[in-house]
Amino acid sequence: MQEVTGPTAGQDSVSQLKSRHVTMIALGGVIGAGLFVGSSAAIASCGPAVLLTFAFTGILVMGVMRMLGEMLIARPGLGSFIDYIREGCGPRASFMSAWLYWAFWVVTVGSEAIAGAIVLQNWFALPVWLMATLLVIAVVLINVTAVGIFGECEFWLSLIKVTCIIAFCAVACVYLTGILGGHPTPVKNFVGHGGFMPHGWAALLSILPTVLFSMVGSEIATVAAAESADATRSIAQVTRTIGTRISIFYIASLFLVLCVKPWDQIAPGQSPFVLAMEAMHIPGAPMIIRIVVLSAIVSCLNSSLYVTTRTLRGLAQRGEAPALLGVTAGNGTPRAAVLFSGLVGLLVAFSSILAPGTVFAFLLSATGGVMLFAYLFVVVAHLRLRRQAIASGASWPYVGVPFFPIANYLVIGAVLFVIAAMLVEPEQRSTVIASVGAFLVAAVAFNFVRRPDARKTVTPPLRMDTSTSPSR
Repeated sequence: MQEVTGPTAGQDSVSQLKSRHVTMIALGGVIGAGLFVGSSAAIASCGPAVLLTFAFTGILVMGVMRMLGEMLIARPGLGSFIDYIREGCGPRASFMSAWLYWAFWVVTVGSEAIAGAIVLQNWFALPVWLMATLLVIAVVLINVTAVGIFGECEFWLSLIKVTCIIAFCAVACVYLTGILGGHPTPVKNFVGHGGFMPHGWAALLSILPTVLFSMVGSEIATVAAAESADATRSIAQVTRTIGTRISIFYIASLFLVLCVKPWDQIAPGQSPFVLAMEAMHIPGAPMIIRIVVLSAIVSCLNSSLYVTTRTLRGLAQRGEAPALLGVTAGNGTPRAAVLFSGLVGLLVAFSSILAPGTVFAFLLSATGGVMLFAYLFVVVAHLRLRRQAIASGASWPYVGVPFFPIANYLVIGAVLFVIAAMLVEPEQRSTVIASVGAFLVAAVAFNFVRRPDARKTVTPPLRMDTSTSPSR
């Protein structure tokens, strides 16, 4: 094996990710079982007003992604979004974000492996622990083979989910016209069971964190884009459109579900898509959704392992993790990091079986709020780097963040609002407290873990503005 350092690691002609891979990786990271099954709890709590919560979180995710996109294009080749946090917020913030981001996704590896094993029990009479182990081994093999193999697998897994949503929306639209027979009553179904907001604003606040966590993961595309054939173009395309695409997929599909099936007939734990398809008399609806949910779980498991290994590689290259985890094979994959993350993910899966109320519950709480704080660092880094560019007279590419710096403060306010909502909600309060504690531990650990001889990140110079157009 050869050691490959810097942002170009893994970009050989065989293993480069294509634009279609990056796009599907971004979609696959956020469209999962949370939409197909988990959304039922949100619908049961809020009724049709749940769409407001999805719209709010969609705008929040879109804002963070566009700020990240501007940084990636202004300073190309720096690496993943963790490296831009380092540039804008300093090495301590980068260290904390990277390790806890890795922890968040490695816990996701374990929880998704268990979820996938439970789904597989519908077809195979094998123990959950064995099927979870086989799932983790499968995605480890995919990730150690080559970057391109990972991208191809993720493309087709994500395509299943996207195709299912598009097909469902098309069939639902036709059904609501009455062409397929029956007597659809979309208006009555939507607002005829207690109104648009049957449980008031308090219900919306209570589900806000759950909805947000079901939509995080878009930033995985920026990690994958660093290994694509045309990173700058891929990043620009993904960050401009991913927030809009996600919002449309979530809001449009759930709106149609609520027009087909009354919200008060959707119970937590049921798939609202299965109930809507059964109402439209589509044969085999449970089996179809079960297959789609399994593909969503495997897709999330696959991309989660991918992003944990790239995060570990970046930490190792900065001297903030064992050097072995930064070694990259000739095919562009950090195999040691893949094996390590897969092993830890498997231990997390076992903890959910052996100690679900103690160890696993603690891991979920300690990493549950990580993405909120990571998003805060991204927004602050964008604010500082763009101001630095303006002050130095350098150009700054406009990707879609208007009203600078007001937009930054609005997004910061929105993230703090979500954190406040979690503190108010008793079931979410422990997650915020545990996550803050995890960040404090990581902040202290930075003083002891970071090696003084660590490689220094080479910062690409800002592009000097030679035009007469003012900085935005």
